[in-house]
Amino acid sequence: MRATELLAPAKDRVCGETAILCGADAVYIGAARFGARAAAANALDDIAALVEFAHPYWARVYVTLNTLLRDDELAEAQRLVERLYAVGVDGLIVQDVGLLELELPPLPLIASTQMHNHTVERVAFLESVGFQRVILARELALDQIRAIRARTNIELECFVHGALCVGYSGQCYLSYALGGRSGNRGECAQPCRKPYTLRDGAGAVLARDSHLLSLQDLDLSEHLGELLDAGVRAFKIEGRLKDRAYVANATAYYRSRLDAAMASRGLVPSSSGRSHPGFVADPAKTFHRGGSTYFLFGRNAPVGMPATPKATGERVGAARRVRGAIVEVHTDLELHPGDGLCFVDAQGHFRGTSVVAVNGDQLTLAKPAGIRRGTVLWRNLDRAFLRALAASRPERRLAVHMTLEAVPEGLRLAVRDEDGVAAAALHPGAWAPARQPAQARATMQRQLARTGNTPFACAGVRIAVEPPCFLPVSALNALRRAALDRLLQARAAQRPVRLGGAVRNEVPFPEEALSFTGNVLNARARAFYRRHGVRDIEPAAESGLDLRGRQVMTTRYCVRYQLGLCPEQDPAQRPAPLFLTDAEGHVLELRFECQRCGMAVLLRGPS
Repeated sequence: MRATELLAPAKDRVCGETAILCGADAVYIGAARFGARAAAANALDDIAALVEFAHPYWARVYVTLNTLLRDDELAEAQRLVERLYAVGVDGLIVQDVGLLELELPPLPLIASTQMHNHTVERVAFLESVGFQRVILARELALDQIRAIRARTNIELECFVHGALCVGYSGQCYLSYALGGRSGNRGECAQPCRKPYTLRDGAGAVLARDSHLLSLQDLDLSEHLGELLDAGVRAFKIEGRLKDRAYVANATAYYRSRLDAAMASRGLVPSSSGRSHPGFVADPAKTFHRGGSTYFLFGRNAPVGMPATPKATGERVGAARRVRGAIVEVHTDLELHPGDGLCFVDAQGHFRGTSVVAVNGDQLTLAKPAGIRRGTVLWRNLDRAFLRALAASRPERRLAVHMTLEAVPEGLRLAVRDEDGVAAAALHPGAWAPARQPAQARATMQRQLARTGNTPFACAGVRIAVEPPCFLPVSALNALRRAALDRLLQARAAQRPVRLGGAVRNEVPFPEEALSFTGNVLNARARAFYRRHGVRDIEPAAESGLDLRGRQVMTTRYCVRYQLGLCPEQDPAQRPAPLFLTDAEGHVLELRFECQRCGMAVLLRGPS
């Protein structure tokens, strides 16, 4: 019965605690510096508090240090890791191999998806140098995951929900090339979500002001069982910039789906306790750009979302009739005044409105302009759901059984939790039989079962004192508190703790030469690759390289396929380059690598 982990994002301490209460086995959070989401940084005290909150459930807290580091930042990064180890974090998510050259405390190392973990050879190499887990590239197909599992023993983690980067993670330099903000340094400006005009080589416009590099969100909730069978053991929800509502909703939903998939396979979660979120989870009701399986089953449908990079939510239906502000639409959704709706108008522009009134299939809308018969409406703000979620008080409880028994020293309350951890507390001294045995037994059971604000929920109380004795309610409460406090201490002592760290060796890296896409920004990283047989190393883009004329993104997404211009879709088409131009005049050349079924993006300069 191998443990399986549901991993949720934590923008901050509140989001992390919410995720744990809603069923996460682990959370990942950014420290004050060096995380790939610079806008989601957290103070050490907040991380320490989150660790203290998580560990009674045997849930884990991982910290992201997954940016490239300059030489003058390595010492600070080392001190930060030492402080994180001191407060009890459970692992580090890293990108820069220069960290492996430092004397770090024995924390488990997790290879960030920014390391582009896409081949058996790369994953096997990372395992050989001390990584305990790799976060797989999002682009991998199920067969590729199976192949990696068959030839390695390292833990495999994969994203199952949330926003998708259009470029290979860690291999996208578009933001840095266009404006100096590097995704590999945690500062991505997300130029992939901007509108572009697409032209062919002759200058003819094929699409205007379209979000042609923006993707739908990932949703693998229907395929968790297949991923389990392929060898994945950690299932990751994206969203370290998302709010509490998104985290609670996505975590609760995936908890129920993953539990169902595990149950039929004899698998168990890696943490303890049962979660009660207090609301019915539905990922379409918080930030949601539609759902895609991306390339898990190969290229089987367009994955882009050219109309908008914003959330669309859940489909309402197509307008049947429009009369002024009244739009008639048949839908299975229960709509309410104040709900937000969105749609794409006849000119391809993404627009929004809100519901003023609902009368059966007739909706009175605040801004109906642009809606005509056949326009598809989506609800991207469900006011009733968000109110219910905000009012919910998620709980997570550890089942505990209690036995009250007589011992020579007095009365002993023994407690044992769902993990088999046991503790006991003693009420010393003699005791006398109760004058009203039935009432005394009921009082003891009632008071001992009141676990209050502890992480425990009483699963049963056995009174093994015959005849029942009398104890004041205050004494019963004190006995219960003492026993549960000791149980918490025992759980802390028995909590599974994993150690790790880099392994110094000379195992050859799969490549003998690295271009700037090797992301080598400091001398320690160069030394690492030299020791592992890499002879030619170009400095990272962030060292100040001029990227004009160079490839700034590699992706499996294809604009031609998205627009129906792929030679396989239309034999009259040829895979000639196309060109994207943004509002600032930057020109991106799109080259189509049909042999590998992918696309390369090159920076061409101003138009």
